Amino acid sequence: MRSPDDLGKPPAAPAPAGKRGAVLVIDDEPLILRVVTALLAPEHEVTCESRGRDALERIRGGQRFDAILCDLMMPEATGMDVYDGILQIAPGQAAAMIFLTGGAFTTRAQQFLERIPNASLQKPFDGAALQSRVRKLVGGP
Repeated sequence: MRSPDDLGKPPAAPAPAGKRGAVLVIDDEPLILRVVTALLAPEHEVTCESRGRDALERIRGGQRFDAILCDLMMPEATGMDVYDGILQIAPGQAAAMIFLTGGAFTTRAQQFLERIPNASLQKPFDGAALQSRVRKLVGGP
């Protein structure tokens, strides 16, 4: 039964049934980490890192993820650096990466996105599109 406060609000849609995946989100913007976690946590186990080097340490330590969402442009280690590091540490994990970008403003970033087979989503991204791409990587519906 819905409470009086909920009257007039549509009921929340249930999360689609499917495999619950392990998702790593790497972004130096705390707001992006919160938004992506809110979008994905109902369906997946979400781990967040604000530094690319910390994410690489997780993978170097043996953690594996069904999907890795990574900001392209970050201080210290860019998404490109993270991708190259993952290729060296656990090459199979590189295929699980989706890049989140506010724009590929450098020649290096543009060439990188053209060269790799991975998907990228422009910020601000559509939440449903992000969820759909992650479901495909995880192996859900």
